[in-house]
Amino acid sequence: MSPQSRAPDNDGELTSPHSFTELMSLQRLEDALISYPDSTGPEKIERFRSLAIPFNPGQGTRSFGGHVYAQAAYAASKTVGRGLVIHDMTGTFILAGRLDTPYVYTVRHIRDGFMYSARAVDARQAGRICFSCICSFKRDEKQRLFQHQPKSAQARFDSILSAKRPEDQPPSPSVDADWWIDAVQQGNISEHEFPGLDVRKTDMKDYNRTEDVKQHPDRYRQLTQYRLKGSPDEDPAASLAQIREREENGEYDNLYACAHMYSSDKNSLLLIPRALGIKHWTEMASLTLTVIVHQHGEALRMIDWESVGDGGVGGLSELPMKWFVQEGWTPRATENRGTHESHLWSPDGTLLATSLQDSMLRLRKLDVANL
Repeated sequence: MSPQSRAPDNDGELTSPHSFTELMSLQRLEDALISYPDSTGPEKIERFRSLAIPFNPGQGTRSFGGHVYAQAAYAASKTVGRGLVIHDMTGTFILAGRLDTPYVYTVRHIRDGFMYSARAVDARQAGRICFSCICSFKRDEKQRLFQHQPKSAQARFDSILSAKRPEDQPPSPSVDADWWIDAVQQGNISEHEFPGLDVRKTDMKDYNRTEDVKQHPDRYRQLTQYRLKGSPDEDPAASLAQIREREENGEYDNLYACAHMYSSDKNSLLLIPRALGIKHWTEMASLTLTVIVHQHGEALRMIDWESVGDGGVGGLSELPMKWFVQEGWTPRATENRGTHESHLWSPDGTLLATSLQDSMLRLRKLDVANL
């Protein structure tokens, strides 16, 4: 197979945005045409380039994995018809993301159906694939003939969640490990603000210190609460009325789905050694991550219109946002790997999404070349 057209991939300077909309922003590149020997015609590949610098956990040289995961889904969403919203995505992390090079996303059409569509996305940096995924989209069938879900985190942990307002909880640390938190408290390290979302770590110490949880690490729980930063609209001049109309029409639904995906990976793997009582490890990295969005529409939308009121707000930067809850745990760890699962809960207790992550977790270096 041979590409028929190309455009410069790495031109332009990366920015450091605050809002999630700016963080996910993409520049459309020239499409590529791929010819296959047995095909009746060339296949069009749609291409996009990232514009923002990803977050770097621990102020290291690697980018936050949730960035490429969410942005790959966002790039795929730019290639589907109106009304199709992300419902499922599985991605494989291949190489560590760099901070000095844009991601270039190539989006291939796997299926274009009326009710379901699917895309394959490869993310490249300097020409090398660092992440690959399959992202599926679904149209609202407007039928609610059956449903079930477990008891919500808000109901099971009401005394914990109601003890403090989310904004009074501490921000989720860059690295949720005791050595990092101690260094920050001692003034040896300064935390950088997490872009795109306001993520708060709920104090679960009393719950997780019980003997029952110590004996059964799968019962360990970490709750985080998160909300969107900035306006969901790409137009900075959009009025409050325009934003409300566009949200009600579902124009931001894929952006919101990507925000939930982005948050699901924040400090997710660091829960595993905490639950197992492991203080030190040599390597930890995501291998695969699957996120299933169970419900579309109001359940995933992030602006709290009830708090806006009839008089509006002073500025779009003050748009009140809903607080969502992520409930994370680890069901299994073995063979230098650990599994992280989570439920994402809407403010009303609706189970919005489920995540499942497979990770590498090594307590000592291997004698042979690592992954």
